[in-house]
Amino acid sequence: MATVFIVEDDARLLEEICKLFELEGYQWRTCQGFQDVAGQIVAANPDCVIMDVMIPGTDGRMVCRELRRQSDVPVIMLTCLDSEFDEVTAMNLGADDYLTKPYRPALLLAHVRAALRRKAPEARAQLSVKGVTLDIGSGMAAFNDKSTQLTRNEARILALLMRSEGSAVSRAEIMCDLWESDAFVDDNTLTVNVNRLRKSLQSIGVPVDFIATRRGEGYLV
Repeated sequence: MATVFIVEDDARLLEEICKLFELEGYQWRTCQGFQDVAGQIVAANPDCVIMDVMIPGTDGRMVCRELRRQSDVPVIMLTCLDSEFDEVTAMNLGADDYLTKPYRPALLLAHVRAALRRKAPEARAQLSVKGVTLDIGSGMAAFNDKSTQLTRNEARILALLMRSEGSAVSRAEIMCDLWESDAFVDDNTLTVNVNRLRKSLQSIGVPVDFIATRRGEGYLV
């Protein structure tokens, strides 16, 4: 049974979300105060985190950044902040997904299921294209004796593109692979993830054009 850790300071909303997951058969944990939230999450060892941005005494994005130093648990930001800047900032600091309030229960559950599916252990295997190697199990990408740890979304996008080497993969295909249905995802969220992947690969010397954009068709390697 999967465990979801919920970081939310609105008591009514927190109770509502906890009941939602309990009814769906999930276990849940919540913060005991808002000091060292990242440490509380690590100690609870959940399968997924749902976190508000605006929490007492801190900022959910900063918590996410700290958490990424200790854990790769999927983080879904659930917040009333709905600007593109807020979403991009959260994703760049390590969030895997971003939903705005007022939330839709079915949509939140769908995103959590997708996050848990991505977290499920995969058979250890390696993919290699144009000198870039991806270890699927660990999410580690390597190039010319340098390596970098990719986020789950980055690794999944790269694996999908590498398996289709030489052929364009549409944005809709990538979104369905990541989030089960492109109907639930803001198109900009995928752009943020692809740009993060490109920067991660460039940090180890992978050429800028390794992931190409083919207008009207999608991405390819």
